[in-house]
Amino acid sequence: MNIKWIKTGLLSIVTLGSVSLNAQTDPTQMTESSIPSEDIYIDDIVPRRMISENIVLPYEPVREADIAWEKRMWRIIDTREKINLVWRAEEEPFFNILKEMILNGDITAFEDEKFKTPLTGEEVESKLYKIDTIPSFDYETYQEKIEVVKNTLDWRSIKKYRIKEIWYFDEEASMMKNRILGIAPIMEEEVEGLDRPLVYPLFWVYYPEARQYLGKKRVKNDDNDIAPMSWADLIDNRFFNSIIYKRSNVLDYKVEDYFDPKSDTANMDILLQSEKIKQELFNFEHDLWEY
Repeated sequence: MNIKWIKTGLLSIVTLGSVSLNAQTDPTQMTESSIPSEDIYIDDIVPRRMISENIVLPYEPVREADIAWEKRMWRIIDTREKINLVWRAEEEPFFNILKEMILNGDITAFEDEKFKTPLTGEEVESKLYKIDTIPSFDYETYQEKIEVVKNTLDWRSIKKYRIKEIWYFDEEASMMKNRILGIAPIMEEEVEGLDRPLVYPLFWVYYPEARQYLGKKRVKNDDNDIAPMSWADLIDNRFFNSIIYKRSNVLDYKVEDYFDPKSDTANMDILLQSEKIKQELFNFEHDLWEY
């Protein structure tokens, strides 16, 4: 037998053995059975991770000495307007996102708009869930008994949100800027004896704290299902319509306090005054420059 053939055969066996051994010990080789099931059975073309792995950049630092002018504004976002319908998305409405973050302990809910009184877990539960008693009849004992039922607050009952924000002029950047401080879902409750529903904020959320978590929640888009916009992008870039209902003043008046609520034109007057405040804000920034 040719010795050259024997050497070649032995070399081939050693090579195949080493390849087989490397194939068994190489941890980087993946088989279909080793792929996580959430990456196999997906309701999409590819797993969506752009938003869930998004990192929200912190605010640019601002020195107190650079703030030459400042004004606080309070706005109302009506989610029934066409541009604001995304706040009522059936799959994941904004209220459910806030509720999830609060119940998970990611953010803190506050009783007041100055963020001085945090709500405990029991207080948040009492606002998000209501305990009712329902009488029922037991056909085995022929006796009536009382059942305690825990009802979850329906997100559809939240039609409006309040926004607290600050507009300021940054001398260092020579720009008019704004910073949203808080968001509050508005509850409208029918009370016997009152002509109008009782309107009050359910709780306040400190937006700078919630911003990093909202940056990982995708916003639904009617034009593009995979539009890479998060809730932090939408709020920071002000992709919503709102009405100013209060501007900081000495007497702490709201816009509606300047008009007679019994007047037939009260609602129109309030809306026009809100638009006037917006225009004054625009004119103030415009008048800072010379052309």
